[in-house]
Amino acid sequence: MRLARIELDGQASWALVDAGGDHCRRVRAPFVRWAGLGASLHPDALDLAGERLSLAGARLLPPLEPGSRVFGVGLNYLSHLERLGSKAPAHPLAYLKPDSALVGANDPIHHSPLTRQLDYEVELVAVVGRALLDEPRASACLLGFTVGNDISARDAGQQIGRLDLLTQKAMDRTTPTGPWIVTVDELGGGQQPALEMRLSVNDEVRQQDNTRHMIFPLDELLNYLDARIKLRPGDMVFTGSTHGVGLESGRFLQPGDQVVAHIGGIGQLRNTIAAPCPLAPARAVGRLGLPLDH
Repeated sequence: MRLARIELDGQASWALVDAGGDHCRRVRAPFVRWAGLGASLHPDALDLAGERLSLAGARLLPPLEPGSRVFGVGLNYLSHLERLGSKAPAHPLAYLKPDSALVGANDPIHHSPLTRQLDYEVELVAVVGRALLDEPRASACLLGFTVGNDISARDAGQQIGRLDLLTQKAMDRTTPTGPWIVTVDELGGGQQPALEMRLSVNDEVRQQDNTRHMIFPLDELLNYLDARIKLRPGDMVFTGSTHGVGLESGRFLQPGDQVVAHIGGIGQLRNTIAAPCPLAPARAVGRLGLPLDH
């Protein structure tokens, strides 16, 4: 089952996407009523509207339930760490993103004037369906999975010699997510996902790997987060990215670049890097020494 969040005629809602991917029907039931049903989720629980809508006429929004949180996890693929001369960490590195960082599957990616090292990271994103509570297998609480591109400003924090995750990972309109959520029953049920993922820039493949190569498997990531911040229905968890990023090669994203992130069994994101907008002088604090017209 594919569940998208769409905007049509100024109205945003969840929608069930048909098998062909061309049409959808709006979901009228509240998210909390059906998100936690897991493998037993059936279209009847969605209270679908009768009218079939053309997906081409709708904007695909990030598939995030309003009010939900977005968590990121880094350092989770050994091949990526080895190319940076690092070893596997003792535990995951996690952070939070604001919902304003997200954009849809076909939206432009904002290029902030705060960075000259805008990087890409294709990632599998887990979507929580119900609270973990005492569930022995955390992934049993998932609604499904979507695709994420965790765009990063790699030069953030260089001036202070410290990690600056706010600038690096949380800037507005920088994180494509979607195109929809594919429910867990279609992607191996409760097992560790083993999905092919790939990212290309201007038709050149830069990243390619399989999600089975995570250092910390999905259940461990969910338990790590939930021990610190109780996960709630609708929360998203970015699960880390593999080798091939610009940080390894020095080849960063430029205005006009076409970036396509794909995960088998789910779908793809197709986004363009927008031209940087000048930074207002009043916002010049912490601008990495870059000119305002960058």
